[in-house]
Amino acid sequence: MNAQLPERPAGPVAIASSACLTGAEVRYDGSGARSSYPHDRLDGWLELRPVCPEMGIGMGTPRPPIRLVGHLDAPRAVGVTEPDRDYTAALVEYAHDQVRTLRAAGIAGFVFMKNSPSCGMHRVKVYGDTGMAVRRGRGIFAAALLDAWPELPGEDCGRLFDAVLCENFVLRVFAYAHWLACEQEGLSPAALVTFHSRYKYLLMAHSIVAYKEAGRLLSDLSGDWQSVAARYIRVLAAGLARPASRGGHANVLSHLQGYFKNVLPSEARQELATLIDDYRKGQQPILAVLALLRHHLSRYPEQYLACQVYLEPTPAAAGLRLTL
Repeated sequence: MNAQLPERPAGPVAIASSACLTGAEVRYDGSGARSSYPHDRLDGWLELRPVCPEMGIGMGTPRPPIRLVGHLDAPRAVGVTEPDRDYTAALVEYAHDQVRTLRAAGIAGFVFMKNSPSCGMHRVKVYGDTGMAVRRGRGIFAAALLDAWPELPGEDCGRLFDAVLCENFVLRVFAYAHWLACEQEGLSPAALVTFHSRYKYLLMAHSIVAYKEAGRLLSDLSGDWQSVAARYIRVLAAGLARPASRGGHANVLSHLQGYFKNVLPSEARQELATLIDDYRKGQQPILAVLALLRHHLSRYPEQYLACQVYLEPTPAAAGLRLTL
C-alpha cells in the first residue's frame, strides 16, 4: 500500500506564540518580553502568530496581575490583589476558541510564555490554602488549549534555550506541518500507511512504546480508518514529544545499517558499525554517522531508506543536530 504525499514543508512554518514573546507590549505591566528563542535562533524556519489570552478575554494593559490558586489538579486564575475576581472560565473558553481559529489557520505549534499563570506549560506557581506556592502547575490557557488539541507541538520559551529541547520542538513542528499538508490534500488509508513508513524510524528513536502502538493502530484500516488516523497522529505526537536518547538514536542507526549489509564490502560495514558504537558511547557526534550513511546511500541507492524523515527531520541549514 503506497501513496504520493505532499512535499515536506521547507519553512517558514506558521506557529502561534504568546504575544509578549514577539515584543508586543501586552503584559500586565504594559511591557513586552521579546525572546531570542525562537526569534534569533530560528529566524526563517518559524513564523510567529501572536496570541495573548489575557488581552483576548478583555483584561487590557496595564492590568492587575493574576496568579494560580487552589489544588494542583484544578487550579483557578484569580486576581492577586482582587482574589474574588476569577478568570478561569474565561481563559478556558478563549483557549477553545483559539483551537478552532488556529486549526483553521494551519498553525503547527505554539511557544508559550514561561511561568505565566495563563500561558506557562511547566512549573507554574500554584498558591495553596496556606499561601505557600509550589512550582508544579500549568497556565490555564495553555493547559486548556493543549488538552483540547493534544497533537499540537507546544513548548515553554525558556526550555528552547536547551539545544536538545529546541531541536525536539522544531522537529515536532515540521512533522505536524507535514501531517497538516497531508490532511489538506486528503488522507486515505494508503496515504496514512505511507506517512507512517516515512516517520517510523524517527518515532522509533524517540519512543519504542509509541512506535509499537502506531504499528498496531495501522495494522487494520478496513474499518473506520479516519478514527484510526486521529488516534495515530496523537500517538506520533506523544512519542515525538519525548526527546530521543543516545541509545534510541543508536538503535535506529543500527537498523539503518542493515539496509547495506548485502552491498557494502566487509571493511566498510565494519567502519560503519564501529562509528555507530562510538556514537553510542558518546565518542562521536551523530552527524558523523549520518554523513557516512548518506555517503553509502548515494553509492547504493535504497528508495525506502532515502524517504526516511529520520535522516533529516528539520532543515539542515538550521543546524539543530550539531550538539547531539
